[in-house]
Amino acid sequence: MTLQLHRNSSPIRMRNYGRIVQDMIAYASSLPTGSDRETLEVYIAQCMRQRNLIWNKDQESGINRVREDIIRLSDGQLTCDSPAFKALMNPAETQSKRKK
Repeated sequence: MTLQLHRNSSPIRMRNYGRIVQDMIAYASSLPTGSDRETLEVYIAQCMRQRNLIWNKDQESGINRVREDIIRLSDGQLTCDSPAFKALMNPAETQSKRKK
């Protein structure tokens, strides 16, 4: 008996991020609003930022672009308005708060 594996053959919307990031965004969109979803949003943004740096070595990959791409890939379901995501956007502010 052979096991039939499910293969996702839908097109990748943004090739520089890959199918895994696209699937993570789809999963995060299906979660109810809460701390798990916000944590996953931050993790996805970090993954996307790293992938963007690998894909575009000569360009700075800002977190604002990643935020716009998350919103676009989730069709507006993920808004990236959590305090943890805002801290990721402004790391200098969070570091100065930690020193105080």
